Amino acid sequence: MTSTAARTALDLTADLPVPALEDLYRDLHRHPELSLREHRTAAVLAERLRAAGYETTEGVGGTGVVGVLRNGDGPTVLLRADMDALPVAEETGLPYASGTDGVMHACGHDLHVTWLAGAARALADGRDTWSGTLVLVGQPAEETGQGAALMVADGLHERFPRADVLLGQHVAPGPAGLYAHSPGLIMSASTDLDIVVHGRGGHGSRPEATVDPVVTAAYIVTRLQTVVSREIAARESAVLTVGRIEAGTRHNIIPSEARISLNLRTQSPDARGRMIAAVRRIAAGECAAAGCPAEPTVTVGNDFPVTVNDPATDRRIAAVHGEVFGDGTILDPGPAMGSEDFPRLAAGRIPYSYWFVTSTPADVWNAAPGSDDLMTRLAAVPSNHSPHFAPDLSTVAPGVRTLVSGALAALSDEG
Repeated sequence: MTSTAARTALDLTADLPVPALEDLYRDLHRHPELSLREHRTAAVLAERLRAAGYETTEGVGGTGVVGVLRNGDGPTVLLRADMDALPVAEETGLPYASGTDGVMHACGHDLHVTWLAGAARALADGRDTWSGTLVLVGQPAEETGQGAALMVADGLHERFPRADVLLGQHVAPGPAGLYAHSPGLIMSASTDLDIVVHGRGGHGSRPEATVDPVVTAAYIVTRLQTVVSREIAARESAVLTVGRIEAGTRHNIIPSEARISLNLRTQSPDARGRMIAAVRRIAAGECAAAGCPAEPTVTVGNDFPVTVNDPATDRRIAAVHGEVFGDGTILDPGPAMGSEDFPRLAAGRIPYSYWFVTSTPADVWNAAPGSDDLMTRLAAVPSNHSPHFAPDLSTVAPGVRTLVSGALAALSDEG
């Protein structure tokens, strides 16, 4: 039996203005903005929310947008879309590719904003079918892990109705038309670390008169590869990636410093603590072995928490998505090693459901190697943060429908 929430969602999204939403998506994709600079994007979203009848506030937590629609007694449901782009040079070749050099919506946040705008209008137009309060959030700076915390610190839960449940979604690679839910841990924690190796610089012709930080940094990078393989139990999931190494200015100058930037992905506080300790130990040990004049400087930078869905909430949302989209469209892939700052909107108290919407165009997916092996094909198609990442426009309407049906399920007394 189909629930009232599913039937109502299908009714409210039956006549979505898909061409107009696709135009909105193309416009946002052409005009990407980096974290905490999402001024144009925020203004576009705010205009859409006001036009749909939401009490709309801009500048929350920097460039954040909050729209509130009060519609009688009932739960308060928060729907969130992140807005920022990435410092990536686009290589998709799309006719609506980024017009900003070196900046691209390589993670699909332009699609998230489009989905939220579409859901805002559909739910407002159908307000006679539900009661309660909607809080729609356009969040800045997800990519840096700052945005959610900034909005909470700026009074998100005090200045606006406090949510009873949070809902969020993210575009992902995979054959378009699947919706990934995990009723528990779904995304990992992320921690950035920076290491500065202090050497003694000099002429390239006289290395014996120097302490070469480049060589020491190379040893550190190599040794760091053993942290996961030799210090983390096989039953635990963890990743350590060195994303940047910088040193020097000329071919024949041995520099006095080398810098290493790395990222950890973990699924437990214990694993995170052990990995940070290992990084510090390895850096200190290699610098001591090289005779560096000072101990390395190790700094912990941006971090993201684990994303852990409230099981009951997520099962409820997954169930209505299954009703809306049909058999075989819902999957549980288990926790991903990617990270999100969405949980910080919950302030440690509000239950939430967070899911993925797959978006790889059919021709790209079908051409990928791996036959019917999902994981092999996933590794072969462009993913989030790739300069080739280009979600299929066929996902515009379904992404609106997931938010509308999820909101109606959370507002409903069913389940």
